[in-house]
Amino acid sequence: MSPTSTPRWIWGLLIAAVVGVSSAGALFQHVDAVPPLLRASWRLQLTSLVLLPLFVYQLITVDEKVAQRLWTPRTWALLMASGLALAAHFGAWVASLDETTLTHSLLFVTAHPLVIVVGMFLLAPTIAAVRRPMSNEVFGALICFLGAGITLLDTGSTQGDQTATVWGDALAFGGAVFVVGYIVVGRVLRVWLPIFLYAFPVTLIGAIVLLPCSMMFEQGYSEFGVLGWVEPEYFGWFLLLALVAGLLGHTGLNTCLRYISPLIVSVSVTLEPVLGSIIGWLFFDSGIPGRWTWLGGLILLTGLLTVVVASEQASLEEANNQNSAP
Repeated sequence: MSPTSTPRWIWGLLIAAVVGVSSAGALFQHVDAVPPLLRASWRLQLTSLVLLPLFVYQLITVDEKVAQRLWTPRTWALLMASGLALAAHFGAWVASLDETTLTHSLLFVTAHPLVIVVGMFLLAPTIAAVRRPMSNEVFGALICFLGAGITLLDTGSTQGDQTATVWGDALAFGGAVFVVGYIVVGRVLRVWLPIFLYAFPVTLIGAIVLLPCSMMFEQGYSEFGVLGWVEPEYFGWFLLLALVAGLLGHTGLNTCLRYISPLIVSVSVTLEPVLGSIIGWLFFDSGIPGRWTWLGGLILLTGLLTVVVASEQASLEEANNQNSAP
């Protein structure tokens, strides 16, 4: 869609959606009395409830062929895989927020474009459907590695009440690795499956999977319980996570993709570590990052932007080649 035909309200939605997504880290870190896996499950539980009426509406109004395809074993196998990836993503990322600083966590969890480039480099020689990374993507990935290395020089420094650690940064990067599975499956299913018919089951699966994980690995599980988010002390914060970070953030970004170039949306989302750190500093006293985080984070984000731009250009060229083929 051309810029002249893009509704003006979409630009406001894009800003609101990026801010919404960026708020999640600070909100999760604020309720750190709750064990991280259970915290992640609560967030997905409440998001599922928000998505349920939208799922029902689309299920009733969707084309019959789409509805039939939804209930096939292949579709549900993919939905299950996506839900497992989403659970692993949230579990690793929320755990990282207890083990490292907010800025470090946000920098490493948003590094999934780097993961995709590395994955292409490793898989392209053996899987024909996977293309080799472009030279600019490789260049951007190298910049990312440099930035990450510099950022790790701040290990041991404090930001607010948190201390930067290699373990916490590794957990956040693990969240980036797992979210790639969610993204890949989403690209397969969202070609024909409406957003809420995809988002609701995947979110619910993620919420359910995290519960036994919390039960097995977290001592505080019995103290807070499966539905502890209904308690007044926590309900408001998790409602914000579901409505602002979930519905407004993720669903808003998906809506923007209907009107705005994916490149613009992807570049905007890359700002999450910056906006998230500002939100944490302004509203939750999360502190200011150390000097190596400033420098390394800037280089890491530059590398991510390079990868994002190169990847979108490669996708556009591939689409143009397909359209021009006889």
